[in-house]
Amino acid sequence: MPAKITEVVVKDIRFPTSLEAHGSDAMHTDPDYSCAYVIIHTDSNDALEGHGPTFTIGRGTEVVVAAVEAMTFHLIGQDVQAIFDDFGGFWRKFVADSQLRWLGPEKGVVHLATAAIMNALWDLWAKREKKPLWKLLVDMDPEKLVACVDFTYISDCITREEALAILKKNSDTKHERESFLKENGFPAYTTSVGWLGYSDERIQKKCQDALKDGWTMFKMKVGANLEDDIRRAKIIRQEIGYENALMMDCNQRWGVHEAIEWMKPLAEFKPKWIEEPTSPDDVLGHAAIAKALNPLGIGVATGEHCHNRVMFKQFLQSGAMQYCQIDSCRIGGVNEILGPANGQEMSSVCEYVDHLREHFVYPVEMKGPNYLPPTKPGYSTELKPGSIEDHLYPNGRVWEELRKEGKIKNSFGSFSFLCFNNFYKFCIFLFGLLFHFQLLSLGHLCITHSQTGL
Repeated sequence: MPAKITEVVVKDIRFPTSLEAHGSDAMHTDPDYSCAYVIIHTDSNDALEGHGPTFTIGRGTEVVVAAVEAMTFHLIGQDVQAIFDDFGGFWRKFVADSQLRWLGPEKGVVHLATAAIMNALWDLWAKREKKPLWKLLVDMDPEKLVACVDFTYISDCITREEALAILKKNSDTKHERESFLKENGFPAYTTSVGWLGYSDERIQKKCQDALKDGWTMFKMKVGANLEDDIRRAKIIRQEIGYENALMMDCNQRWGVHEAIEWMKPLAEFKPKWIEEPTSPDDVLGHAAIAKALNPLGIGVATGEHCHNRVMFKQFLQSGAMQYCQIDSCRIGGVNEILGPANGQEMSSVCEYVDHLREHFVYPVEMKGPNYLPPTKPGYSTELKPGSIEDHLYPNGRVWEELRKEGKIKNSFGSFSFLCFNNFYKFCIFLFGLLFHFQLLSLGHLCITHSQTGL
């Protein structure tokens, strides 16, 4: 049905998760995970809206909100169907804006803002088609899907024609894989056992509860203190045994040589990978770490803070990552996920964190340690209206009450929102589903943070 975009609203939403150390790691010790939350309104008879967040952790969310507001002129008055008929070209308008690109280009706050807008558009498109987003993508013919991708700067690695060939080659067995995933779900690992700010007793209890729920893959945060990391790794291994997988994440804390030396004594705990061992921009550093640690059986996972498809091209071609962790809140939304995904086979598991799922209209559903494909139309990113109003920053009910109770300082910009489980981790989940369903021949996607979710 004909429809035009009439209004774009963006909200600063934050949850005070730092009060209980949820999401804490060696670099981000007090995160209040948050989002710049975009709502796209149209004049359609069914009053459909597109909802899309981009993930933040507190101070600075207002900066992303301002960036979104600076971009809305590209949206107002646009015909919705015309956008989706040339989604790759429309995406290009945002990242190639002749003035706004100076603030990036294709990185940082302007790219976070682009992600929120694009994710809201994908939510709107899926709702118009009355399909969950993964199903919208799965059902697209290869030509339509490839048309959503901007191949600028990556055609030396993969061309539009090569991407199309990958999709067509595997199309005959697409429905088999879709049926398998509907029945069995998509595998995930849990990080809820290993936040850096948790006590030993809490770690033990979290591990025990996760095992009872059927989890077989666990991740812990490391990097603040080596002796502490060894002690915590020992606790986790005592609880989960060596038959289950353990991964480690230092959140960019180390230099290259420090990362290598730090991980050597932790190798006895058989970590499957070390995540973000150094600066997220250092491709050569990650390659050196991978070369040193791979013989110890430790892979390198990264990508959560990769700005764009160009960086992924470099990481993938240099052998600097063994596990690809892509985030549709950091990279330019679902459109830009599709480019790096074509032709890489590094994705088969994604992250799960269970905090705050109660705030979503359609929270994720699990089958043991596996994500079940969403069944409701859209991206499953829509927050409950009450949760939005309660957690608006700085004057939402939750924040006003915390100030009255003296639990936070009377300053604006200190707190945010954790584990956007349904979005940030779902973005991760969607990425994995997409590649299995659309048969882009992917292997070990542990995209995060997701972050899915995302």
